[in-house]
Amino acid sequence: MGVLVPEISEGYAASIMGGIEDHLLREGYFYFVASHRGRPDLIEEYPRMLIDRAVEGVILLNTPVVRALPVPAVSISGHKMVRGITNIAVDNRKATFAALEHLVQLGHKRIAFFKGHPGSADTEYRWKGIMRAASSLGIEIRPELTVQLQRGAPHPGPSVLEEGYVYAQKLLATGQRFTALFAFNDISAIGAMGAFWDTGLRVPDDISVVGFDDVQAASYVRPRLTTVRQPLRQMGEMAAKQLLERISNGSDRGPRLISLAPEFVVRESTGTPNLSPAG
Repeated sequence: MGVLVPEISEGYAASIMGGIEDHLLREGYFYFVASHRGRPDLIEEYPRMLIDRAVEGVILLNTPVVRALPVPAVSISGHKMVRGITNIAVDNRKATFAALEHLVQLGHKRIAFFKGHPGSADTEYRWKGIMRAASSLGIEIRPELTVQLQRGAPHPGPSVLEEGYVYAQKLLATGQRFTALFAFNDISAIGAMGAFWDTGLRVPDDISVVGFDDVQAASYVRPRLTTVRQPLRQMGEMAAKQLLERISNGSDRGPRLISLAPEFVVRESTGTPNLSPAG
């Protein structure tokens, strides 16, 4: 098998890779992993290189599908309908609504947002979910309280803690008051909490923070992170299982989309807003 990823790191990708690896090893399959770091030339070239090395199928993890492939393929966090490719994704509409509804029920009205990286397959669909949920819940999305991670980067890559820290500082530098932040993912959310702490703001007393993914670190940081849980390991196992079934059947036919339900996990990083003048 061939597995194409932006990067193998502690969080999102590593958890999904664990599920892929478990299933492939149980079934006796060897696999190659290629990391493209968001570079368009490598996203184009690496599938061909893997196929040249006689892989029987390809799993694309949070990687744009450029074209149909001559071998069975499964795309995790994929949304684009391409012939012969099965997409496995969490329902972003339900996920974003659950997160914003939680903040609204706590009393938050001025909410800041980290929009996803330009190179992430989920960015467009998650942002559409946020806009739809905000409209339904009566929340105004303010441009001055919305920042896109790695906007303008020549090769947008996966999140690191430092970017969450830096972009939270940019939000604070606007001077615009907000009582909650809904981050694109857990890594940027955890980095943002560090920036808030270093400027004397308390989470959740002064600013509530919500993440997305439920990576392992989310339940160990302090305060523990409220987040949307994606079944990351299950997504990896499901992708590997679907791919092997397609290979076994000798057909490019299969489900075009497998949509998984998210779970909203409430922890310690969210609370009622501090509405005092100095808050």
